[in-house]
Amino acid sequence: MEKPLILVTNDDGITAPGLRMLISIMKKIGDVVVVAPDSPQSGMGHAITLDTALFSKKMKIDLDQDAIDEYSCSGTPADCVKLALQEILPKKPDICVSGINHGSNSSINVIYSGTMSAAVEAGIEGIPAIGFSLCDYSWNADFSQAQGFIHTIVSEALENGIPKGTVLNVNIPKLTKEELRGIKICRQAKANWKEKFDKRTNPMGKDYYWLTGEFELLDKGEDTDEWALANGYISVVPTQFDLTAHHVIQELNTWDF
Repeated sequence: MEKPLILVTNDDGITAPGLRMLISIMKKIGDVVVVAPDSPQSGMGHAITLDTALFSKKMKIDLDQDAIDEYSCSGTPADCVKLALQEILPKKPDICVSGINHGSNSSINVIYSGTMSAAVEAGIEGIPAIGFSLCDYSWNADFSQAQGFIHTIVSEALENGIPKGTVLNVNIPKLTKEELRGIKICRQAKANWKEKFDKRTNPMGKDYYWLTGEFELLDKGEDTDEWALANGYISVVPTQFDLTAHHVIQELNTWDF
């Protein structure tokens, strides 16, 4: 049987260890093409490049015998997916996987995530898509413990399909393989960041700012991604990109416009 065509991307850049791990897992499932940013693009959300040119370069990073096609892109994660679909891939991919991100994209973090925005961009085009993140921001993070789980999730998505208008947001706790308790299907926890800016002054007397903050979990539910991660489970949240608050439409229709 013909192998599935898998588009692999991320937001940490084409050389990121998490991406290299995801590529190695996907090569066991299908034919892989990589289109990823040429530099880190964390926190870019769904930004796209409009006022500057995009550049792409074919790369040779994995030099093993079954080397795959890899392309760097000067734009954002969403740009990478757009460019892959329109210019690089020979046909529509069977699935798009994004990650493995260095750091959590659970709860409210999904709004800011370049990793998930790449998956959402694929989803908008009708392609099954999954974003993977590990709750460890270290560049040298150990991704090996989740290999089997990632393989299973992608295989199940290919076999069963992902409902239209939905992408999967998968977060993996920073645990050993023995400590991981399995997979939980969850909802996004209600949480936010209590942010502030650290104001400083440079040697030239100009003020500058560093964004800082603390994560606030406002949700005590045991069916959330944050609960799953805190209790040793990989969280899988079906995420939709239709942002309409459907439950509010009826109320708004009572307003006197």
